[in-house]
Amino acid sequence: MITRERSAQPVGIVKAVLPESAAAALGVQPNDELLAINGQPCEDVIDVQYYSAEEWLALRLRRDGREITLEGERRYDQPLGIEFAHPTFDIDIRRCNNLCEFCFVLQMAPRMRRTLYIKDDDYRYSFLFGHFVTLTNLRGRDWERILEQHLSPLYISVHATDLELRRHCLRNPNAPDIMTQLRELADHNFEVHTQLVITPKVNDGEHMARSVHDLALLYPSVKSISVVPVGLTKYHRYGLETNSRDHANAVLDACEAWQQHFRARFGVGFVYPTDEWYLVAERPLPPLSAYDDLALHENGLGMVRGFLDEWDQVRRQEVPQLTNEALRAKHITLATATLFAPTLQRAAAELAANSGLRLHVQPITNTRLGEGITVAGLLTAEDVIGQLLPLKKAAALGDLVVLPRIMFDHPEGVALDDQSPLDVARALGVPVALADWMGDVLDAAQGTNKLTFSPHLAPAEIPIVREGGWAVEKYL
Repeated sequence: MITRERSAQPVGIVKAVLPESAAAALGVQPNDELLAINGQPCEDVIDVQYYSAEEWLALRLRRDGREITLEGERRYDQPLGIEFAHPTFDIDIRRCNNLCEFCFVLQMAPRMRRTLYIKDDDYRYSFLFGHFVTLTNLRGRDWERILEQHLSPLYISVHATDLELRRHCLRNPNAPDIMTQLRELADHNFEVHTQLVITPKVNDGEHMARSVHDLALLYPSVKSISVVPVGLTKYHRYGLETNSRDHANAVLDACEAWQQHFRARFGVGFVYPTDEWYLVAERPLPPLSAYDDLALHENGLGMVRGFLDEWDQVRRQEVPQLTNEALRAKHITLATATLFAPTLQRAAAELAANSGLRLHVQPITNTRLGEGITVAGLLTAEDVIGQLLPLKKAAALGDLVVLPRIMFDHPEGVALDDQSPLDVARALGVPVALADWMGDVLDAAQGTNKLTFSPHLAPAEIPIVREGGWAVEKYL
C-alpha cells in the first residue's frame, strides 16, 4: 500500500457517532479529532472509507488536547459510523485553474455571498457528490491516489475532445489531453460520466459530433454524456451566444439520432440532453426510462419528467380524496422561474379544476443575473419579493406562497442572496412553503408541508432544509 506524503496534517472533527457502529463500540466521541486509521493519516472522508475497510481498526485520535488510540474489531457488515464536520478535513476545496468564458463564477453578479466567487474543481467532490470537474489541476499524487483508491465513479467536464478546442473552451493553454486521461481511467476499469456544455458556434455541430464519437470509443468506461446548454448571465463579457429555439431543436435532433444508434450498439442511449433543451424547443420530454437508470437528475436530466410523472400519480390517487374541509389555504400563489413556469401552469390548472383551490402561477424573471438565466435554482429572494409585492398590494397574493425548494438548496436554507424562506414570508406577510413536487403543493394547502415558514415563526422553530447542491459553500 502506498503512503502519500502530506504537508500539514489535517484532522477530521467528529460531529456525531452512530449507535451500534464500529466507532461507537470503540468509544469514539463527538468533538474527537481523527488523526489516522491503522497508521495511515487521513485527509478526508475518502481516506477514512479506504483505510477503515479492515477487520481490525486502530484509530488515533486527539481528545481534549491529548492523543489516544482506540483499537478493536469491526464486523464485515458493520458501518464505521462517524459523521464528520467536513468531508475534507482541511475544510478547503481545490480551486479551478481554467478561465472558461462561460464559467458561471466569472459571470456572477456583484455583492453576492463571498463563496459564490470561488471557482471549485475538486476531484474529491466529484467522487463524493457527483460534481463535474475538468481534471486539469491534478498533481502526480492526485493521480496516484485516484488510481490506488479507485475513486470511481468520476464526473468529468469534457466540453470538447479535440485538445486545441478544449484548451480554447477552458482558456487554459496547458490543459492536458482529456482523451489520454480518460484512456488511463478506462485501463483501470473506472466508471466515468461526462458532460459537454454546448456553446453555439464554439463546440457544437461537427465539434460536438467528434466529441461524442471519441467518447463512445471508451464505452463502457465512459458511461454517459450529458449535453448541457451554456448559461450566460448579463455580466458575461465575451460575446458568446445563448442557445435559441432553433439551436435547441438542432441539438435535440442530433442527440436523438445518436441515441438511436447507441441503443442498437450499446443497449443504452449514452448521449442524454438535459431537460432545458426540450423546454426551450417546446418538445415533449422523454420518459424516465430513456435515461437508463442513470442517477443524473442533479445535472438536469429527467427532473421535469419526474415532476410530470409524480403529478400524474397525485392527480389520480390523492386529488379525488381531497375535501374542502381539509384545506387550510385555498388561494395559493406558486412562484417559479420562467423556464419551468409553463409546465407548472398546466399542472396547477389541472389541480384547480379538480379541487377547491384557487391557484396562480407567477413566473419570476431573474433581474439579478439577467433574463437569460431562467432556472429556479438561480432565483434570488430579492426578485421573488419584488415581483410578488404587487400581487400583495392588489390583494391577489392569496393566503400562501409556494416556492421551489431548489431555490434554497443550501445547508443553511438560503437563496443566492443570503435570504431565507422566512425572510420572504416576513416581507410578503404570508406563509411560504417549499416544494419539489405537486404533492408538496397539496400538502402545503392542507397544512402538512413540513417546510412551511410562517411570518411569525421564531428562529428556534425554523424547519430544517436538507443539505443541497451548493458544494463550494457547504464546506467553506
